[in-house]
Amino acid sequence: MRVIGYIRVSTDEQQASGLGLEAQEAKIRSYCELYGLELIELRRDAASGKSLRREGLQAALGALAGGRAEGLIVAKLDRLTRSVRDLGALLEDFFARASLIVVAEQVDTRTAAGRLVLNMLISVAQWERETIGERTSDALKAKRRRGEYTGGEIPFGHDLAEDGRLVENRREQLVLRQIEALRARGFGYKKIALALNRSGRLTKTGRPWNHVLVGNVVRSLERE
Repeated sequence: MRVIGYIRVSTDEQQASGLGLEAQEAKIRSYCELYGLELIELRRDAASGKSLRREGLQAALGALAGGRAEGLIVAKLDRLTRSVRDLGALLEDFFARASLIVVAEQVDTRTAAGRLVLNMLISVAQWERETIGERTSDALKAKRRRGEYTGGEIPFGHDLAEDGRLVENRREQLVLRQIEALRARGFGYKKIALALNRSGRLTKTGRPWNHVLVGNVVRSLERE
């Protein structure tokens, strides 16, 4: 079977040094030699990129679509994608006809068992990423409750103290209470902005209020 190999590094450090590319290529060539696969081409991407819009990958997929190769081989599944959605699109658009072979995980979609293992692996990977994301979100919420700065713009109603902690800005806290009161009376974002501007209230940067800025503040209050 004719196959095209694909290798990728996904961090700036690896891109600069080339670390990982040689190891991936060696695994692919050894696998092809062991199982009698004809490696007709090797495509690579030495850059970050979570989507499938990578030059090397698109060239490899083009070889499959054009019939120049019957399968794609990668050293490890995450070199291809870490997204369940993207994997589903690849399986439907390309690997329904061509084969996908993953050396490290011993996946070969020419068999039903290989397709099952592939879907299980990518589902577990997605679950792990979502779990990490949830933990990060919870940690940030806990820091905000303790009044700690979590990066980005200083939230309205607070200032950044010299020790890096958020401290309440009394003037802005009064504005927050006014926004909450107006919101409780059923005012929409535009009406709240109009009321704040009429009463001479300004944003943290000294600008007049608009519905977008009010919405940002209201959503921030709801997250607390």
